[in-house]
Amino acid sequence: MSAATSTGVWADLVGQEPVVEILRAAVASAGGDGRSMTHAWLFTGPPGSGRSNAALAFAAGLQCERGGCGECRSCTTARAGSHPDITVITTEGLTIGVDGIREYVRASSLRPALGRWQVLIVEDADRLTDQAAAALLKAIEEPSKHTVWMLCEPAADDVMITLRSRSRSVVLRTPGTAAIARLLVERDGVEPAMAQAVAAASQGHIGRARGLARDAGARERRRMILSIPLSIRGLGDCMSAAQRISDEATARSADFCDVADERELSDLRQAWGVEERGRRPAGYAGAASALEKDQKRRRTRMTRDAIDGVLLDLLSYCRDVLALQCATGVALVNADVADDIAEVATLWTPESTIGAIDAIVECRLALTANAAPLLALERMMMGLRR
Repeated sequence: MSAATSTGVWADLVGQEPVVEILRAAVASAGGDGRSMTHAWLFTGPPGSGRSNAALAFAAGLQCERGGCGECRSCTTARAGSHPDITVITTEGLTIGVDGIREYVRASSLRPALGRWQVLIVEDADRLTDQAAAALLKAIEEPSKHTVWMLCEPAADDVMITLRSRSRSVVLRTPGTAAIARLLVERDGVEPAMAQAVAAASQGHIGRARGLARDAGARERRRMILSIPLSIRGLGDCMSAAQRISDEATARSADFCDVADERELSDLRQAWGVEERGRRPAGYAGAASALEKDQKRRRTRMTRDAIDGVLLDLLSYCRDVLALQCATGVALVNADVADDIAEVATLWTPESTIGAIDAIVECRLALTANAAPLLALERMMMGLRR
């Protein structure tokens, strides 16, 4: 089954033919002998492989009387995120806490309102706190008859072993460039040359490929990032490049967070009956403080995610440089800047290219360990200086 022949809710699962077969079999089994169906699933795969999309398609297939036709009310409301019996649990912060999970666990015991199953999809399950994972474990160990839990995360090792052992694993792979380009052309109407270029640049990340195809600003940011290796010569260039990346990531985070923060604070005040200069009910100060902490965590996470996207672009660039230096003959990820890559390949040695790759990897690890982003970027840039 190819991306072109997949139909219904399965059509967007690009390059995931084995996964589609597993999920379709489970949907068919759920309406029959039940041998291929279970109440807990674990979707793993690299970023951009479509873990959440696969879980949502599966949820729609379970609710659909025709196994995921893509046209009925169950399928269309599932795709729109408005199906009353499909709940997607996500977070804009660094963790998913126990209080929220307990509420979802209580809701999971209810009978479906309209569909055949009560489906709960946990995006970024690796961000569950230990307490939240323990609360979820009890629900998975003693599931309601009509409840299905779906956990999504990059790798199985990222979740508590007891959760992993009680869930059926579904492993997604990185989609190929040709499959992504075909999807962009057929489903999004992207011009073929553009589709091929952004599919290659996305490195298997379908959402990023679609974003690059649709957003000229995103393409311009990428061009700026890929110009860095040729532009840095002295320490001043290193400091400037690091500052530019940090400022850009902070601004992109603020574009979303400033609006979201204001809306959430307004909602909190309304819920507590707080006027601008009125009295504060008992407990409001604690709720406001908790909201502020969550908002700060979200801003930090989004800023670091934006920086990590830059680092991945630079890694792919250095990979292309090394491929030319070693005359591997493999296709370039960033073929649209092939001339710049060829120039850098003559200016760097293979050893210095590997050193640049190491510097980028070290920066990613430092950010994971909560290092100051600007300092980590400045150190990385010094590793890219020729």
